[in-house]
Amino acid sequence: MAEQFTKGGQEAWYHDRGHWAGYFHTYDRFRGENTEDEPHRLHIFVPRDYEISQEAYPVIYMNDGDTAFFPGGPENKTWNMGKLLTRLYVLNQIHKVILVGICPVNRDYEYTHAPVWGHQWGGLNQYANYVAKSVKGFVDRNYRTLSDPDHSMVLGSSHGGLAAFYTATRHPDQFHLVAALSPSFWVGLDSIDSLIDPSFNQLSLGLFGSLKNTDLLIEGSPALQDPDNKLKIYLDWGLIREGGEHNSFIEARATVRGREMRDLLINEFGYQENKDLFVVEDPIGQHSEESWSGRMESILPLFFGR
Repeated sequence: MAEQFTKGGQEAWYHDRGHWAGYFHTYDRFRGENTEDEPHRLHIFVPRDYEISQEAYPVIYMNDGDTAFFPGGPENKTWNMGKLLTRLYVLNQIHKVILVGICPVNRDYEYTHAPVWGHQWGGLNQYANYVAKSVKGFVDRNYRTLSDPDHSMVLGSSHGGLAAFYTATRHPDQFHLVAALSPSFWVGLDSIDSLIDPSFNQLSLGLFGSLKNTDLLIEGSPALQDPDNKLKIYLDWGLIREGGEHNSFIEARATVRGREMRDLLINEFGYQENKDLFVVEDPIGQHSEESWSGRMESILPLFFGR
Protein backbone atom coordinates (compact mmCIF):
# COMPACT_ATOMS: atom_id res chain seq x y z
CA MET A 1 0.00 0.00 0.00
CA ALA A 2 1.38 3.42 -0.99
CA GLU A 3 0.19 6.80 0.23
CA GLN A 4 1.34 10.12 -1.17
CA PHE A 5 2.20 13.09 1.03
CA THR A 6 4.25 16.29 1.04
CA LYS A 7 6.99 17.06 3.56
CA GLY A 8 9.13 20.19 3.57
CA GLY A 9 7.78 21.13 0.15
CA GLN A 10 8.92 17.84 -1.39
CA GLU A 11 6.52 15.20 -2.75
CA ALA A 12 6.92 11.70 -1.36
CA TRP A 13 5.07 8.46 -0.83
CA TYR A 14 4.82 6.12 2.12
CA HIS A 15 5.24 2.40 1.54
CA ASP A 16 5.74 -0.53 3.87
CA ARG A 17 7.59 -3.67 2.74
CA GLY A 18 6.93 -5.54 5.98
CA HIS A 19 10.34 -5.08 7.62
CA TRP A 20 10.10 -5.26 11.40
CA ALA A 21 12.78 -2.55 11.54
CA GLY A 22 10.78 0.14 9.73
CA TYR A 23 9.08 1.52 6.64
CA PHE A 24 9.80 3.94 3.79
CA HIS A 25 9.29 7.53 2.80
CA THR A 26 10.40 7.68 -0.84
CA TYR A 27 11.03 10.97 -2.65
CA ASP A 28 11.16 10.19 -6.36
CA ARG A 29 12.53 13.60 -7.37
CA PHE A 30 14.16 15.22 -4.39
CA ARG A 31 15.24 18.72 -5.37
CA GLY A 32 18.36 20.31 -3.92
CA GLU A 33 18.94 23.88 -2.88
CA ASN A 34 21.23 24.36 -5.88
CA THR A 35 19.10 24.57 -9.03
CA GLU A 36 21.96 22.97 -10.98
CA ASP A 37 21.64 19.73 -8.99
CA GLU A 38 19.78 16.88 -10.67
CA PRO A 39 16.80 15.64 -8.64
CA HIS A 40 17.54 12.28 -6.99
CA ARG A 41 15.37 9.52 -5.64
CA LEU A 42 15.70 9.17 -1.86
CA HIS A 43 14.56 6.15 0.14
CA ILE A 44 14.26 7.28 3.77
CA PHE A 45 13.83 4.26 6.04
CA VAL A 46 12.49 5.25 9.46
CA PRO A 47 12.11 3.02 12.55
CA ARG A 48 8.82 1.16 12.91
CA ASP A 49 7.81 3.19 15.97
CA TYR A 50 8.86 6.55 14.48
CA GLU A 51 5.37 8.11 14.52
CA ILE A 52 4.62 7.21 18.13
CA SER A 53 8.03 7.69 19.72
CA GLN A 54 9.62 10.97 20.76
CA GLU A 55 13.13 9.69 20.10
CA ALA A 56 15.68 11.43 17.89
CA TYR A 57 17.83 9.15 15.76
CA PRO A 58 21.32 8.98 14.26
CA VAL A 59 21.28 9.08 10.47
CA ILE A 60 23.15 7.04 7.86
CA TYR A 61 23.44 8.62 4.41
CA MET A 62 24.08 5.76 2.01
CA ASN A 63 25.35 6.07 -1.54
CA ASP A 64 23.98 3.66 -4.15
CA GLY A 65 20.58 3.92 -2.51
CA ASP A 66 19.06 2.02 -5.42
CA THR A 67 20.70 -1.18 -4.10
CA ALA A 68 20.38 -0.47 -0.36
CA PHE A 69 16.96 -2.09 0.04
CA PHE A 70 15.92 -3.36 -3.38
CA PRO A 71 17.65 -5.17 -6.26
CA GLY A 72 19.27 -2.65 -8.58
CA GLY A 73 22.49 -1.43 -10.14
CA PRO A 74 24.35 -3.16 -12.98
CA GLU A 75 24.12 -6.59 -11.30
CA ASN A 76 20.54 -6.18 -10.02
CA LYS A 77 21.64 -7.00 -6.46
CA THR A 78 20.82 -5.57 -3.04
CA TRP A 79 22.34 -5.06 0.42
CA ASN A 80 18.97 -6.01 2.01
CA MET A 81 19.39 -3.26 4.59
CA GLY A 82 15.81 -3.66 5.84
CA LYS A 83 16.42 -7.27 6.85
CA LEU A 84 19.87 -6.45 8.18
CA LEU A 85 18.61 -3.66 10.44
CA THR A 86 15.83 -5.94 11.65
CA ARG A 87 18.37 -8.54 12.80
CA LEU A 88 20.52 -5.94 14.55
CA TYR A 89 17.52 -4.41 16.34
CA VAL A 90 16.10 -7.77 17.43
CA LEU A 91 19.50 -8.79 18.78
CA ASN A 92 19.79 -5.38 20.51
CA GLN A 93 23.13 -4.79 18.78
CA ILE A 94 22.62 -1.17 17.75
CA HIS A 95 20.52 1.87 18.49
CA LYS A 96 17.77 2.54 15.97
CA VAL A 97 18.75 4.77 13.05
CA ILE A 98 17.23 6.57 10.11
CA LEU A 99 18.79 5.39 6.86
CA VAL A 100 18.72 7.66 3.80
CA GLY A 101 19.45 5.81 0.57
CA ILE A 102 20.48 8.27 -2.16
CA CYS A 103 20.04 6.82 -5.64
CA PRO A 104 22.60 8.02 -8.21
CA VAL A 105 21.60 9.71 -11.44
CA ASN A 106 24.95 9.35 -13.23
CA ARG A 107 27.02 7.14 -10.94
CA ASP A 108 30.37 7.34 -12.73
CA TYR A 109 30.23 11.12 -12.90
CA GLU A 110 28.81 11.78 -9.42
CA TYR A 111 31.11 9.44 -7.50
CA THR A 112 34.48 10.43 -9.01
CA HIS A 113 36.70 13.47 -8.62
CA ALA A 114 39.49 12.46 -11.01
CA PRO A 115 39.77 10.82 -14.45
CA VAL A 116 38.76 7.22 -15.08
CA TRP A 117 39.60 5.97 -18.55
CA GLY A 118 36.52 5.45 -20.71
CA HIS A 119 34.04 6.87 -18.18
CA GLN A 120 32.50 10.19 -17.27
CA TRP A 121 34.02 11.74 -14.18
CA GLY A 122 34.37 14.92 -12.13
CA GLY A 123 31.03 15.47 -10.39
CA LEU A 124 31.96 14.34 -6.89
CA ASN A 125 32.49 17.78 -5.37
CA GLN A 126 29.02 18.91 -6.47
CA TYR A 127 27.50 15.63 -5.29
CA ALA A 128 29.19 15.90 -1.88
CA ASN A 129 27.77 19.40 -1.48
CA TYR A 130 24.34 18.10 -2.46
CA VAL A 131 24.45 15.38 0.19
CA ALA A 132 25.93 17.54 2.96
CA LYS A 133 23.78 20.61 2.41
CA SER A 134 20.57 19.76 0.55
CA VAL A 135 19.87 16.19 1.62
CA LYS A 136 21.16 16.38 5.20
CA GLY A 137 19.68 19.83 5.67
CA PHE A 138 16.24 18.61 4.58
CA VAL A 139 16.38 15.45 6.71
CA ASP A 140 17.47 17.36 9.83
CA ARG A 141 14.71 19.95 9.36
CA ASN A 142 11.91 17.49 8.69
CA TYR A 143 12.75 14.39 10.72
CA ARG A 144 13.69 13.83 14.36
CA THR A 145 17.42 13.39 14.01
CA LEU A 146 20.53 13.68 16.10
CA SER A 147 21.90 16.19 13.64
CA ASP A 148 25.40 16.72 15.04
CA PRO A 149 28.30 15.22 13.06
CA ASP A 150 29.04 12.63 15.76
CA HIS A 151 25.70 10.99 14.93
CA SER A 152 25.84 11.44 11.15
CA MET A 153 27.40 8.80 8.89
CA VAL A 154 28.11 8.69 5.17
CA LEU A 155 28.44 5.16 3.80
CA GLY A 156 29.27 3.55 0.47
CA SER A 157 31.14 0.89 -1.45
CA SER A 158 33.46 0.93 -4.46
CA HIS A 159 33.02 4.35 -6.14
CA GLY A 160 30.36 4.98 -3.49
CA GLY A 161 33.01 4.30 -0.83
CA LEU A 162 35.32 6.85 -2.42
CA ALA A 163 32.41 9.30 -2.47
CA ALA A 164 31.68 8.62 1.22
CA PHE A 165 35.29 9.30 2.27
CA TYR A 166 35.44 12.41 0.07
CA THR A 167 32.16 13.78 1.41
CA ALA A 168 33.16 13.34 5.06
CA THR A 169 36.59 14.91 4.59
CA ARG A 170 35.12 17.88 2.70
CA HIS A 171 32.25 18.37 5.16
CA PRO A 172 33.53 17.45 8.64
CA ASP A 173 31.09 19.96 10.11
CA GLN A 174 28.32 17.62 8.95
CA PHE A 175 29.82 14.11 9.14
CA HIS A 176 32.26 12.60 11.63
CA LEU A 177 31.40 8.99 10.74
CA VAL A 178 32.44 7.35 7.48
CA ALA A 179 32.40 3.76 6.23
CA ALA A 180 34.08 3.11 2.89
CA LEU A 181 33.84 -0.53 1.74
CA SER A 182 36.15 -1.62 -1.09
CA PRO A 183 36.71 2.08 -1.80
CA SER A 184 37.96 3.27 -5.18
CA PHE A 185 40.89 5.24 -3.82
CA TRP A 186 42.67 4.21 -7.03
CA VAL A 187 40.60 6.65 -9.12
CA GLY A 188 42.90 9.16 -10.79
CA LEU A 189 45.94 6.99 -10.06
CA ASP A 190 45.43 3.49 -11.42
CA SER A 191 42.43 4.27 -13.60
CA ILE A 192 43.96 4.30 -17.06
CA ASP A 193 42.79 0.77 -17.85
CA SER A 194 44.57 0.51 -21.18
CA LEU A 195 47.94 0.71 -19.43
CA ILE A 196 47.26 -1.99 -16.82
CA ASP A 197 47.31 -5.74 -17.31
CA PRO A 198 44.16 -7.12 -15.60
CA SER A 199 46.06 -10.28 -14.64
CA PHE A 200 48.43 -8.19 -12.49
CA ASN A 201 46.57 -8.52 -9.21
CA GLN A 202 48.79 -6.54 -6.84
CA LEU A 203 49.64 -3.18 -8.32
CA SER A 204 52.87 -1.84 -6.90
CA LEU A 205 52.58 1.27 -4.78
CA GLY A 206 54.07 4.22 -6.56
CA LEU A 207 53.50 2.72 -10.01
CA PHE A 208 51.09 5.54 -10.80
CA GLY A 209 51.87 7.86 -7.90
CA SER A 210 51.02 8.05 -4.24
CA LEU A 211 47.70 8.80 -2.57
CA LYS A 212 49.59 11.29 -0.40
CA ASN A 213 49.99 13.62 -3.36
CA THR A 214 46.42 13.46 -4.67
CA ASP A 215 43.64 16.02 -4.29
CA LEU A 216 41.71 13.40 -2.31
CA LEU A 217 44.15 13.71 0.59
CA ILE A 218 45.62 17.16 0.03
CA GLU A 219 42.20 18.83 0.14
CA GLY A 220 40.96 16.41 2.78
CA SER A 221 43.95 16.98 5.07
CA PRO A 222 42.44 19.80 7.17
CA ALA A 223 39.63 17.52 8.31
CA LEU A 224 41.93 14.56 8.89
CA GLN A 225 44.41 16.67 10.86
CA ASP A 226 41.87 18.36 13.14
CA PRO A 227 42.28 16.75 16.60
CA ASP A 228 39.12 18.38 17.93
CA ASN A 229 36.89 17.01 15.18
CA LYS A 230 38.40 13.61 14.55
CA LEU A 231 36.60 11.53 11.97
CA LYS A 232 35.81 7.93 12.84
CA ILE A 233 36.70 5.88 9.76
CA TYR A 234 36.01 2.31 8.69
CA LEU A 235 37.79 0.82 5.64
CA ASP A 236 37.72 -2.67 4.19
CA TRP A 237 38.35 -4.81 1.11
CA GLY A 238 38.13 -8.42 0.05
CA LEU A 239 40.92 -10.83 -0.79
CA ILE A 240 39.19 -13.08 -3.34
CA ARG A 241 40.77 -12.67 -6.77
CA GLU A 242 38.79 -15.23 -8.75
CA GLY A 243 35.43 -14.83 -10.45
CA GLY A 244 36.02 -12.04 -12.91
CA GLU A 245 37.55 -8.62 -13.41
CA HIS A 246 35.59 -7.13 -10.51
CA ASN A 247 37.73 -9.25 -8.15
CA SER A 248 40.98 -9.77 -10.06
CA PHE A 249 41.31 -6.16 -11.09
CA ILE A 250 39.01 -3.74 -9.22
CA GLU A 251 39.15 -5.35 -5.77
CA ALA A 252 42.90 -5.84 -6.17
CA ARG A 253 43.31 -2.10 -6.72
CA ALA A 254 40.99 -1.38 -3.79
CA THR A 255 43.20 -3.59 -1.63
CA VAL A 256 46.50 -1.96 -2.56
CA ARG A 257 45.24 1.60 -2.29
CA GLY A 258 43.24 0.76 0.84
CA ARG A 259 46.38 -0.48 2.56
CA GLU A 260 48.19 2.67 1.46
CA MET A 261 45.37 4.82 2.85
CA ARG A 262 45.45 2.92 6.14
CA ASP A 263 49.18 3.54 6.50
CA LEU A 264 48.84 7.22 5.62
CA LEU A 265 46.03 7.75 8.11
CA ILE A 266 48.15 6.19 10.85
CA ASN A 267 51.56 7.63 9.99
CA GLU A 268 50.61 11.04 8.61
CA PHE A 269 47.40 11.90 10.46
CA GLY A 270 47.76 10.14 13.80
CA TYR A 271 44.86 7.73 13.50
CA GLN A 272 44.86 4.69 15.78
CA GLU A 273 43.47 1.35 14.71
CA ASN A 274 40.50 0.12 16.72
CA LYS A 275 40.05 3.59 18.21
CA ASP A 276 39.19 6.00 15.41
CA LEU A 277 40.24 3.81 12.48
CA PHE A 278 38.86 0.35 11.78
CA VAL A 279 40.30 -1.75 8.96
CA VAL A 280 39.14 -5.18 7.80
CA GLU A 281 40.64 -7.47 5.18
CA ASP A 282 37.95 -10.03 4.41
CA PRO A 283 39.55 -13.35 3.32
CA ILE A 284 36.34 -14.41 1.56
CA GLY A 285 35.33 -10.91 0.49
CA GLN A 286 34.51 -10.06 -3.10
CA HIS A 287 33.59 -6.86 -4.95
CA SER A 288 29.88 -7.50 -4.54
CA GLU A 289 26.77 -6.45 -2.66
CA GLU A 290 26.67 -9.82 -0.92
CA SER A 291 30.12 -9.25 0.63
CA TRP A 292 29.43 -5.65 1.60
CA SER A 293 26.08 -6.54 3.15
CA GLY A 294 27.64 -9.46 5.00
CA ARG A 295 30.13 -7.16 6.71
CA MET A 296 27.54 -4.59 7.77
CA GLU A 297 26.48 -6.60 10.82
CA SER A 298 29.94 -6.02 12.31
CA ILE A 299 30.32 -2.48 10.94
CA LEU A 300 27.22 -0.78 12.31
CA PRO A 301 27.83 -1.79 15.96
CA LEU A 302 31.20 0.02 15.77
CA PHE A 303 29.32 3.29 15.25
CA PHE A 304 25.87 2.76 16.75
CA GLY A 305 26.36 -0.12 19.19
CA ARG A 306 24.59 -0.36 22.50
